[in-house]
Amino acid sequence: MKFKTSQQELNRALTFVSRAVTARSTMPILKGILLAADESGTLTMTASDMDLSIEKKIGVTVSEPGSIVLPAKLFTDIIRKLPSEDVEITLGEHNSVSIRTSLSEFRIVGMPADEFPDIGTVSENRKITVDRSVFREMIRETSFAASADESKGVIVGVLIEMRDGFITMAALDGFRMAVASEKTENDQSTDIIISARILNEINKILSEGGESEEDKKVELILDEKKAVIFTEDSRIILRMIEGKFLKYRDLIPSEFRTTVHADKNLLIDSIERASLLAKEGRNNLIRLSFAGDRLHITSKSEAGNVDEKIPIRMEGDDLEIGFNSKYLLDGLKAIREDDIVIYLNTNVSPCVIRPLQEENYTYLILPVRILS
Repeated sequence: MKFKTSQQELNRALTFVSRAVTARSTMPILKGILLAADESGTLTMTASDMDLSIEKKIGVTVSEPGSIVLPAKLFTDIIRKLPSEDVEITLGEHNSVSIRTSLSEFRIVGMPADEFPDIGTVSENRKITVDRSVFREMIRETSFAASADESKGVIVGVLIEMRDGFITMAALDGFRMAVASEKTENDQSTDIIISARILNEINKILSEGGESEEDKKVELILDEKKAVIFTEDSRIILRMIEGKFLKYRDLIPSEFRTTVHADKNLLIDSIERASLLAKEGRNNLIRLSFAGDRLHITSKSEAGNVDEKIPIRMEGDDLEIGFNSKYLLDGLKAIREDDIVIYLNTNVSPCVIRPLQEENYTYLILPVRILS
């Protein structure tokens, strides 16, 4: 294998595919990037952690076709540090690879290309088309609420549900839940579950899209176990999580004793100040006391205490309730609108927060029991 290309283009492509490389893998081959140069002048780079696989093609000048797997971090670091000029990469004997510019030459050892796993294809059984900006925003609004504990099964993922012309994403971890819905052009019904970690990587990738009409849409091609997203000169293959997601709609109360209208930004600022004195060992506990036209936010620890007040408009019973400040802030920051509505029943039942003007987002959070 021997090819030449510009340092800038190679660096951009490596940064793109490196998102699928994981240091957690016990398989050395998965810590590498597969490079395959063909007679047509195309270099295909592939990385995979078996859950997420990314393939990127760029045009290069090929003298000899061939393929090799190079250690991702070392190869990417070398290319990043090279000057902005042409880079020539040559595969020699015993998987030795030369990386050369006009003034620099590196030699590194790769691994045989035939040891790299086949990332496979996806049969076009189902297709979902979504506006790119809508898809990215829905990931931002929900993925943080999924469980980070890999032993928790399906709730490490985000449910993507297509029903009656709407796309809905739902994520939960046992302490909070986020649900976002938007209208879509699709008329089919389907449910898939994708790891929140993978969706966050997809969100970063989609943020690099252009402004063409094609770039404004995201197409997910689905089969039983995988989904593929096509972008310009690349494809991203995701492994879907198998299993049944919880009936999340059943978790949302239908009636509430107390309804509170508040300014989201005032509330966030006050909670952030109060959380400075919230003790991590006590679930980052802050207390919210709803009474009349004021909300008192208090927190205390061995270091001291704080009392914040913000104006509210309340209907229903007064209530004092405790929350994990981090979980509360996560949900508030996910809401796009400045005006929010907080729905409450008792100090031990779920609290629901929604934007005032739109019905497309729901954040549910469980309270922390106040002992004293």
